[in-house]
Amino acid sequence: MDLFDSDQPTQDQGPRPLADRLRPQSLGDVIGQRQVLGPDAPLGVMLAAGTLGSIIFWGPPGVGKTTIARLLADETHLHFVQISAIFTGVPDLRKVFDAAKLRRKTGQGTLLFVDEIHRFNKAQQDSFLPHMEDGTILLVGATTENPSFELNAAVLSRSQVLVLERLSTDDLELMVQRAEAELGRSLPLDAQARHALLDMADGDGRALLNLVEQVMSWPVEIPLDTEALTGRLMKRAAQYDKSGDGHYNLISALHKSVRGSDPDAALYWYARMLEAGEDPRYLARRITRMAVEEVALADPNAQAQCLEAWKTYERLGSPEGELAIAQALVYVALAPKSNAIYVAYKAARRAAKKTGSLMPPKHILNAPTNLMKDQGYGDGYAYDHDAEDGFSGQNYFPDDMPREQFYVPVERGFERDLTKRVAYFARLRAKRNS
Repeated sequence: MDLFDSDQPTQDQGPRPLADRLRPQSLGDVIGQRQVLGPDAPLGVMLAAGTLGSIIFWGPPGVGKTTIARLLADETHLHFVQISAIFTGVPDLRKVFDAAKLRRKTGQGTLLFVDEIHRFNKAQQDSFLPHMEDGTILLVGATTENPSFELNAAVLSRSQVLVLERLSTDDLELMVQRAEAELGRSLPLDAQARHALLDMADGDGRALLNLVEQVMSWPVEIPLDTEALTGRLMKRAAQYDKSGDGHYNLISALHKSVRGSDPDAALYWYARMLEAGEDPRYLARRITRMAVEEVALADPNAQAQCLEAWKTYERLGSPEGELAIAQALVYVALAPKSNAIYVAYKAARRAAKKTGSLMPPKHILNAPTNLMKDQGYGDGYAYDHDAEDGFSGQNYFPDDMPREQFYVPVERGFERDLTKRVAYFARLRAKRNS
């Protein structure tokens, strides 16, 4: 019998964990994920049409990826086989594929559920392709990482990515109620402590049931309040991977909150990242980048504030130095915004790439040798300090390149003054050239 076959007969050797006892027996029993399982949602439509294809479930831990895969096998009468990319090598995969081929000869299809599929390397992922294409297996993969970055394009092109979401507070409450019905008694918690328990689970159903099981094992005579509960249980660490989606999602939220001039939201995401263990130096660097990209010359002091906060953190360390970074963060969030420099820089880079190796006009080239003077280097250069208004109006673009305007300041903050300066020099340039 297949080593990885989850349908092997087992004998009850002790009490089953609460999470296992409450495992849904049909897709209709699954809590949450209506965006995937509803009648008009992707899986609902596929099952109704009898056209289930390969799927990649993308979502955080404890939201039902394994359970839904198992129930899909039941609904479609496919043999369910579960493997984990962490513990499975190439020889193990060959055994799985060979067993699936034997089942196919007898008319039995195989739904292969691969947990942590993103941990397989490219060659291992490629090994699934011929068996997916000839119908030997129907692949259902599960990943907590962004499939766009972690899975081969070939696997993605043959699969539909379905996003499973962290469970809401209402979902978690329904799960607690099912647990209470299964155990035949209520949680020994008052209303506020009950809500605190849901918060501790942080959207993870499996974590919640483990917490419920712990609480139910306590010999208590009166319901516990929040203080008593938190004294007995540690809050579950937030989902965060400094090199994964959690990291990029939170820094994106922080950056967009700053761009949107919302200091309160910015402080919240900053605190979330610190609580998850992010390096404050990384945050100082990113907030300095925000000052450069989002504020720029609308408030030149924003960049200086960030650099000073960064320097202060290096001198004070944590936790005092983190307050200096928070100060800079609020300054940047409330500063007038302008991406005019960012846009101008990008446009100039595109123009530089397009125009290749055009020479500067000869009149602005230095001529340290007689040969260079004979070639016309520096000939006709107008020294701006000698010109009226200190402005010659000469052309500084290549002779074969029409003049372009890359920098267009906005009517906000200090750039209001720069708008006047740009317009002033444009008028003088037109006057000189006329």
